[in-house]
Amino acid sequence: MKHGRSSLPTPASTNSFWHSEPNEFLIGHRTTEELPKEADIVIVGSGITGTSAARFLAEDERARGKRVVMLEAREACWGATGRNGGHCQPLLFDRAADVAQFELRNVSTVKSYIKTYSVPCEWRSVSGCRTFWTEAVMAEAEKEIARLQKIAPSIAAQVSVIKDKEELKKHRVSEDCVGATLTAGAGSLWPYKLVTFILEKLVKDGKLNLQTRTPVTEITSSYGKHTLQTPRGTITSKTVILATNGYTSAILPHFADLIVPVRGEMSALSPPKDSTLLPNSYGMVAALGQAANNDDYLIQRPYSGVPNPAGHLMFGGGRGAGVLPTIGVSDDSVIDEGAAAYLRGALLKVLKLDGETEGVKELNAAAEWSGIMGYSRDDHPWVGKVPGSEGLWLSGGYTGHGMPNGTLCGKAVVNMVLAEEAGRDLVDVQRELVEQGGLPRSYVITEERISKARLWPTVEVQDKEGVHMSGIV
Repeated sequence: MKHGRSSLPTPASTNSFWHSEPNEFLIGHRTTEELPKEADIVIVGSGITGTSAARFLAEDERARGKRVVMLEAREACWGATGRNGGHCQPLLFDRAADVAQFELRNVSTVKSYIKTYSVPCEWRSVSGCRTFWTEAVMAEAEKEIARLQKIAPSIAAQVSVIKDKEELKKHRVSEDCVGATLTAGAGSLWPYKLVTFILEKLVKDGKLNLQTRTPVTEITSSYGKHTLQTPRGTITSKTVILATNGYTSAILPHFADLIVPVRGEMSALSPPKDSTLLPNSYGMVAALGQAANNDDYLIQRPYSGVPNPAGHLMFGGGRGAGVLPTIGVSDDSVIDEGAAAYLRGALLKVLKLDGETEGVKELNAAAEWSGIMGYSRDDHPWVGKVPGSEGLWLSGGYTGHGMPNGTLCGKAVVNMVLAEEAGRDLVDVQRELVEQGGLPRSYVITEERISKARLWPTVEVQDKEGVHMSGIV
């Protein structure tokens, strides 16, 4: 099957709850009125990855004095990071041990920045409670945990299994659940507020020229330079970092089968009257007849100490209940009514919500929206230089799991860019990054990896056959 290219981000999009308190400084922001003709480094995309790349460039002495320009098709942080589930939850037993360790380090890095700068983004350190709703998916989880105990006991020590019904109740999980895992090292947050805090700081510190509402329609390359075409003119640079995730193939067509856009559904639900704060963040695997590879995911906003402290239940997923196509879809201006209805009703069945729930069939949605994920054909992000394209770099394809990856993936790209620019051999730099835990080996872009990935079934076939165990946003 031939994969079509992603579209560019749609000019209009569904209204994410996370955008309900917009960063006024960044709305419509263009650091310079005119689009610069040239830059030393151009970053395309202003989500967690692009913003992290800009941050680590600003913090790195090797980039001192470089002109860094960020281009964003819509408003700042208006793509997946501004539309996701607010999770920063490492998956410790679904992946290789080096990936689990990397995700733990990533979450710790995010938390450290928030603490250092007192970022008002509703960060809450929580345990990740992943619930399993069939015997088969529970058995698979236990098998993976047993494997982890053998190969990485220190990571496995951060995972516990709960099957006792009374214990499940303590975590507010319905007794219909087969079992759950509790994972240390997770967090929940208002992702848009974190990213826009970083962007605003970079712009005000003179470290970044941000150009919103400036979509890149094409990149042409000659004589070691890349020219990015936009409706506002062109900008040329020797170095371009694509932080475009699900939209990557719109400007990198030969990645159309490797990073595939997938539309997901999210909601902000008003909790039952007089209910209390849930203790964890949650994932639901194979709940209420959903396929085992379509997790639902939940965090809860605070009831106090923040603006609009309403305790919204930020609940996403329900893809199996959807009535519209999702794979290969890059239009987030549409709500899937089937998935949205599922999300309004499911929590009353899978959790023991307290407060006034008698007779309540579904929760009231304060907001419902969709967002575009980038599913990777081999289930790992693509991080590094685009083969055959000198000076063109990429980090994307998180398969719905970008928050515990994007920060350090952005840092890894910056390390590669600056080291190669200083005359170092890229293969040596990549090997060092892998050996030092700066990037899992499976994330590194190589020609060999691309060839191997193309031997896998397509993303669409994998999704139908239930290969991916992903979806925690």
